[in-house]
Amino acid sequence: MNVMLRKLGLKQGERLVFLNKRIAGLWLMWIGMIIFFGTIFGGHYMINPVVFVIGYGVGFGFILRSKIIRDWLSFGASSSFQRNIASLSIIFMFVLMSVFSGRYFATMNFRMIWLGALLATPIHFIPFSCVHGRSFLFLAIPLAALSIAGIADNSIPFWAIGTLDGSIKLGFGIGLYLSRKPTVAVDG
Repeated sequence: MNVMLRKLGLKQGERLVFLNKRIAGLWLMWIGMIIFFGTIFGGHYMINPVVFVIGYGVGFGFILRSKIIRDWLSFGASSSFQRNIASLSIIFMFVLMSVFSGRYFATMNFRMIWLGALLATPIHFIPFSCVHGRSFLFLAIPLAALSIAGIADNSIPFWAIGTLDGSIKLGFGIGLYLSRKPTVAVDG
């Protein structure tokens, strides 16, 4: 495991400092609201695809790609290890979405498509905890449990799952956004 971490850029004795928690918090608040409102207006799509795609794209451009936001909310640049983990985590999420949701596109089972996507997201938060701190591990637990419950029990209405998922992300996002100083993990 150490060899793999070193290949990803983790230096011997490096302490992980979570410098971009507030940007992650703003993103979680934004995407939480998109999921919440997308679910309210989802209809038979479960989460309205227009609300989701436009909201995701606007948020991605204005929050994750904005130099103004980065200068305002960041405490500094992530390490090369954290940038590598973030990239791999995002790729991992899309692979998981394909595995969990892909087969349901043939039948247009929007409930299972979205539940698969909502399950892939907290799983990708696990490696993201190396980028933004252990709060991402605590965020992953209720989100994964919620998605699994929806997959296991078809009688749980999707609107309850979608609005709760969005609300959980919004709540964790507020906590990260309000953080006032970077935190440091144990030695790498």
